[in-house]
Amino acid sequence: MVDPLVTTDWLAEWIDDPEVQILDATWYMPGHGVTAAETYAEAHIPGAVRFDIDALSDTEADLPHMLPGPGDFAKAAGALGLRRDCILVVYDAQGLFSAPRVWWTLRVMGFPEVFVLDGGLKKWRAEGRRVSQTPHHFPVTKLSVRNNARLVRDLDGVQALLGGRGVQIVDARPAGRFRGEAPEPRAGLRSGHMPGALNLPWDSLVNPDGTLKAVAELRNQFKAARVDPDAPVVATCGSGVSAALVALALARLGRSQVPIYDGAWTEWGGRADTAVVTGA
Repeated sequence: MVDPLVTTDWLAEWIDDPEVQILDATWYMPGHGVTAAETYAEAHIPGAVRFDIDALSDTEADLPHMLPGPGDFAKAAGALGLRRDCILVVYDAQGLFSAPRVWWTLRVMGFPEVFVLDGGLKKWRAEGRRVSQTPHHFPVTKLSVRNNARLVRDLDGVQALLGGRGVQIVDARPAGRFRGEAPEPRAGLRSGHMPGALNLPWDSLVNPDGTLKAVAELRNQFKAARVDPDAPVVATCGSGVSAALVALALARLGRSQVPIYDGAWTEWGGRADTAVVTGA
């Protein structure tokens, strides 16, 4: 089993290796008040390029940061200078929040060695390690088109699972939103969840220092949410970001091929023809 995370000690040792590419994947919820670009300009890990989740998405979709087509992604990632023969290390400023989304995206697009920095910039800075305010750029590359469709589910694919017993739909939104007791951060969405979905809030998987919980603790969290980590799972959330934390946690438990419903609740809750239930 390969751990999907690397430690700050590991990155500090390998930070200057030309075969290691570092990506700042910071992203904030709407209305946060600070932008990811501002965070990157204020401080980032030396040698890290900024991976803009919204810019490197399907900009013509009417849903937020949807996966782009493989060809469009290959062009954009090549312009960013990403290489498939490198080890890619992704982090975010919060500790663990948006970096797993980029970890998942890169794996969908055929990058074989992608890892998340455990604790992210939050832990890196808490340890007094050096940061930079100078933007970094990799030399432009030319990437072939690849796509691992097994890691993605669309609306039709998720609807086909409802009512069945073979796959667990795990929703990473906070409990209040899942139960329909708290409003969605995006206007126009219904409150509640998909019939049969199980709730495992993303922050229950993360320690206060921003690191992912240990294997035994993760298993306890899945058990408390009535999720069998050894059975098939499709992860979802509000817009496809925090769902990747469920996929990351399952990868730490040895399940590396967990798909994500990319449209997530923004698509499901924004339609009139999808079933929605409230309560636990």
